[in-house]
Amino acid sequence: MEKYLNAEFWNDFVAGALKWSIYDLPVILIILLIMFALLRLNRILFRRLNRLLISRSKRNEDEESIEAEKRINTLTGILKGVGKIIIWTIFMMIILRRLGLDIAPLLAGAGILGLAVGFGAQELVRDFISGFFMLLENQIRTGDVVRINGTAGSVARIELRTTTLRDFEGVVHTFQNGKINTISNLTKEWSAAALDIGVAYKEDTDHVIGVIREVGDELIADPEFKDLMIEPIEIFGLDKFDDSAIVIKTRLKTKPGVQWPVAREYRKRLKKAFDKEGIEIPFPHTTVYWGEEIKPLKLTVENQLS
Repeated sequence: MEKYLNAEFWNDFVAGALKWSIYDLPVILIILLIMFALLRLNRILFRRLNRLLISRSKRNEDEESIEAEKRINTLTGILKGVGKIIIWTIFMMIILRRLGLDIAPLLAGAGILGLAVGFGAQELVRDFISGFFMLLENQIRTGDVVRINGTAGSVARIELRTTTLRDFEGVVHTFQNGKINTISNLTKEWSAAALDIGVAYKEDTDHVIGVIREVGDELIADPEFKDLMIEPIEIFGLDKFDDSAIVIKTRLKTKPGVQWPVAREYRKRLKKAFDKEGIEIPFPHTTVYWGEEIKPLKLTVENQLS
């Protein structure tokens, strides 16, 4: 207590305070001004980057502007937050050094803490990194029909940690982004329905291909379907010989996500055309050898059960 009543103590204290105010305080104030200027610059930079990317995405007709805007907002928000953390960390260390504090133990403690958190939350970090690059590379978007790790469904939600699918039966599947091994996007840019059309061996393949093409031309000329199809039906020819049929491979190239209704309509029209032309759509049958005669017997399901 006597020390604080001593005039020499107060003289030293005042002298030290004046020295600190003259030499250290202006430096700290300048550092703070620079820090706030950099934070402001960080915010302005990413705001302009966000607007630039959104304006470019709106000029791209192949990409939905709403989904692109959501993806860009997510990515720029993450980058802006990372930049803010880096600026605060660096300037807090500088200020602590200017205040005369030894930051070496603090850095060592932060390193040990970061290592412990890294070991404990490595899956979480992996999920966030995978989700970030999934968004950055625009691999999938909300509403896309995809197959993730063998499970197919419509993308209900994309987040940094998880991706959620809803399948045809309404079941919701949630995947950790870090554990996604394969992504197959069925509706990116354009889609296609690959059809294997089987007819009986006795049919003339040229005639069958002509009917297949005619039905495809009728479909693309239909006002209800012409805007859904990108180009006329592709016919690749006789693809393989099955046990009961010859298979002709075709493809309907459509806009994203509409390949299924277009393919269903095409099959319906093709069945009517085959019936009209007398083209046989085969069913399983067996050839029975009886003595020297060969008698082909067509065994339908009803015959086999009776």
